[in-house]
Amino acid sequence: MLRKLIRHVPAEKLLIETDAPYLTPAPEKNKTRRNEPAFVKSVLLKLAEVRKEDPEILAQTTLGNARRLFDIP
Repeated sequence: MLRKLIRHVPAEKLLIETDAPYLTPAPEKNKTRRNEPAFVKSVLLKLAEVRKEDPEILAQTTLGNARRLFDIP
């Protein structure tokens, strides 16, 4: 259900995070129980796959979104 919905979210509204301590993304979830910020790349890659977008472009877009949200130059 979420994978169908995420296709309709405008790219300029997306952020990527890994704050949920026990919702580790695949493939890391088979290696460790605890989620951590280092796994954000896995979230990005899956998001790009589901949205059928280039991961590099999506990374730049979400970085820009985070900078705008948190007022980071």
